[in-house]
Amino acid sequence: MQRDTVFDLIGVGFGPSNLSLAVRLAEEAGTSRLAHCFIERQPEFGWHRGMLLDDCRMQISFLKDLVTQRDPKSRFTFINYLFERGRLNDFVNLKSFYPTRVEFHDYLRWVADAFEERLHYGETVTSIEPVHTPGSSKEVGALRVSSRDQDGREWQRVTRALSVGIGGAAQVPEAFAALGSHNVIHSSTYLTSIDRVVGKANDASRRKRVAVIGGGQSAAEVFVDLSRRFLHVDASLVIRSGALKPADDTPFVNEIFSPAYTDVVYGQSKDGRRSLIERFRDTNYAVVDRPLIEQIYEMLYLQNVSDDVRHRLLANTGIEAAVRTADGQIELTLRDNLTGLGRAERFDALVLATGYRRDTHIALLDGLAPHLGDALAQGDVERDYRLATPEHFKPRIYLQGCCEDSHGLSDTLLSVLALRSDEIVASLAEHAARDRPASRITPQQKNGMSDGRMAIAL
Repeated sequence: MQRDTVFDLIGVGFGPSNLSLAVRLAEEAGTSRLAHCFIERQPEFGWHRGMLLDDCRMQISFLKDLVTQRDPKSRFTFINYLFERGRLNDFVNLKSFYPTRVEFHDYLRWVADAFEERLHYGETVTSIEPVHTPGSSKEVGALRVSSRDQDGREWQRVTRALSVGIGGAAQVPEAFAALGSHNVIHSSTYLTSIDRVVGKANDASRRKRVAVIGGGQSAAEVFVDLSRRFLHVDASLVIRSGALKPADDTPFVNEIFSPAYTDVVYGQSKDGRRSLIERFRDTNYAVVDRPLIEQIYEMLYLQNVSDDVRHRLLANTGIEAAVRTADGQIELTLRDNLTGLGRAERFDALVLATGYRRDTHIALLDGLAPHLGDALAQGDVERDYRLATPEHFKPRIYLQGCCEDSHGLSDTLLSVLALRSDEIVASLAEHAARDRPASRITPQQKNGMSDGRMAIAL
């Protein structure tokens, strides 16, 4: 076992949150001395690849990129990305603040390419364990991060701080959990899985009936894509509410997504926070962009004109049960929420646009639970996104994208990335100056183990 360095920070996950943090660390001369690296289980950068539909646009302005709200002069702005790609003038001619999701993904990948020397792609973190301070049986001074690469090799690194930015996990309601994945997919894997369950777009060998479950943006986008791209698919969009609801993106309401509003939310009591979040929940959950709603309405209307009704919006419809039939289809027990009448319908496949869980960090940090008191279970997080740990627990654990209950609806979105990374780096710098022993920075520390090997190799 070879011990090379103790990192000041290890980031688990390399989506937009930790990517923005990497940018902030690189641009701050004082903190660039902090030895840091990032571990990502994907073999290369990817952000919601399963929903990178060709013509779907971002729902927030490109100005809410990784850095602009903090430093519009940064070389990592979306505008500089367009300039370096040779598309700035063409983009201006679009007269739009909302790039396609495909283009924004390319922007994020363009930024990520600048940090490859600090990145360990294709590794899955298997455990995070406490490292006790020498001479103390109680005080935890660092964390040991264990991971496994794609070749099955296991590696360990030790760090004084951790940034958890692993994103959400697919939320699968209990009614569908027992169906397996043969012909049931979540919207997060839609593009990579849909051909498997319904056949290629030009495969007309047998008509397929597909139910899309959910009333939000992803459900609406999948419904349109199925109806337009798969001519042999009859799609049904199943929603509990009476209609697709438009997102409230008016200017005054949109102020809740500004970084300054985080202070407002965090300053409330737990009940006050919950009330604020519920009051504005329809800005982010189970809502659809107005133009997409109008597109769906027109599509369904034109079906009636041509008397060729293939695609349906099943509103006011609850799903009471889902079972697999002997021939492999899925039978849904549906109930009309207005009349109370029930019926059964069979489908060849389901697409679950049922959202994401934001609690996967709990399992990731499970090995630390005995040392964290109630902080992890209760979600006690400081204003700087640091888990509120007991006095004897010295490492800092920063949580990104799983603090909605304490920091507001913007926590899971891109809106606060630039300022959140600024706050985390400021917190890191403050603690590093106070806690880190004076020592010479080795070349390996400086470049974050640029040779791709780990702090501790097994």
